[in-house]
Amino acid sequence: MGVAIRVADETDRELVVRLLDDAFQDDPVSNWVFPDAAHRRAKHPGLMAAFTDVVLAEGRIDLAEDGSACALWLSVPAAGDHGGGEADTGADTADEDGPAQLRAAVDPDNERVELIGRLTADIHPEGRAHAYLWMIGVAPERQGEGLGGALIGSVLDRCDREGLAAYLEASNARSRALYERLGFELTGSPLDLPDGPRMWPMWREPRGAAQV
Repeated sequence: MGVAIRVADETDRELVVRLLDDAFQDDPVSNWVFPDAAHRRAKHPGLMAAFTDVVLAEGRIDLAEDGSACALWLSVPAAGDHGGGEADTGADTADEDGPAQLRAAVDPDNERVELIGRLTADIHPEGRAHAYLWMIGVAPERQGEGLGGALIGSVLDRCDREGLAAYLEASNARSRALYERLGFELTGSPLDLPDGPRMWPMWREPRGAAQV
């Protein structure tokens, strides 16, 4: 489908945070991090704001022009390559102190805020440079319209042109099915959160020009 997409900037911060908060309130992983619904409503926006700030500073946020969907991307360098720019961060939560700092800023008494960062960092592939789709959020009333696929596809087209792999963690079976249709495959073993849901690490090799 044709979706007008632009790169978000600081003026879009509140829009992106609200969009992610709405999109992930009922996500299995968000429900695991914040099991109590009232507590989740209070603290979840702060977590989405922290993620948004990281990607605004270090990566790229693609935003549907009508504000209905957004995708948060980070550029992860090859192992040993720390040349600067947005490739320096990978996932900021992969930094040794990142998960603890995130917990302190968002919900100090909630160890799961820190744990999710450490567990996803542990399964993140190392070695090859790749584009990391950290999060993609679609307004609940617009889900099922193909917005997510359109947002992701625009970056995957660039990955194909540049010969760049892509990586993500699917947090539910529905999103996993979408990513499989876009060419992602399970890499390694699924991550089973303690007493919680499963996440699927997924990798996509760039497609050759004849396949695009």
